[in-house]
Amino acid sequence: MIDTVHVIGSGRVGSAIDARLRERGVAVRADGAELVLLCVPDDAIAEVAASIETGPWVAHVSGARPLAALGGHERRFSLHPLQTFTRASRGPEQLAAQFDGAWAAVTAETDEAHAVALWLAETLGVRTFDLDDSARTLYHAGAVFASNYIVTLQRAATLLFDAVGAPPAALEPLMLRTIENRFEVTGPIARGDWGTVGAHIAELHEQLPQLEHLYETLAGATLALST
Repeated sequence: MIDTVHVIGSGRVGSAIDARLRERGVAVRADGAELVLLCVPDDAIAEVAASIETGPWVAHVSGARPLAALGGHERRFSLHPLQTFTRASRGPEQLAAQFDGAWAAVTAETDEAHAVALWLAETLGVRTFDLDDSARTLYHAGAVFASNYIVTLQRAATLLFDAVGAPPAALEPLMLRTIENRFEVTGPIARGDWGTVGAHIAELHEQLPQLEHLYETLAGATLALST
């Protein structure tokens, strides 16, 4: 459907998209491209889109910004890869492989735009679901919970393990098994061991007060979401 793509932006997502498109035989070039794909920071999308002459398809890969960020381009859509990306110590094959097994949110206003978005998704190797433009903020907040905040939790747990001389690396199998067990809640809250929870909070208050509020907030949320 599309033979040439211009990828604007060489960050984590742009680099991975560039690698996968080339791997799949799509010509990636700046001049005369049929699709211009904006892989730039959210705040830069509108400005970059405004600098592109009308004609080609124009799309962004942001999970948070609406299609309106693409301005007056009528041939437009959004495809947000629901994945976390890195460029650390990776060659083209490894960059491209980050799409394997991932999903992507598609937002399009016309059947033709939807078809081009699905072509892009198939080329990248991701499964898709449709996302209404008005739902993007809540959707993106959910993605942040799933990706960014798990990093925060790992770093908080690492501080606790460091404080008692336990190896933080021992946390990784525990976190991975929690995912493999489909996020089943275990531990003191699941058992109703409120004395243990209270002891945790008291010790955090004395030893690592910067984590006390986080623990209390998460304990309350875990209880509320588990019932």
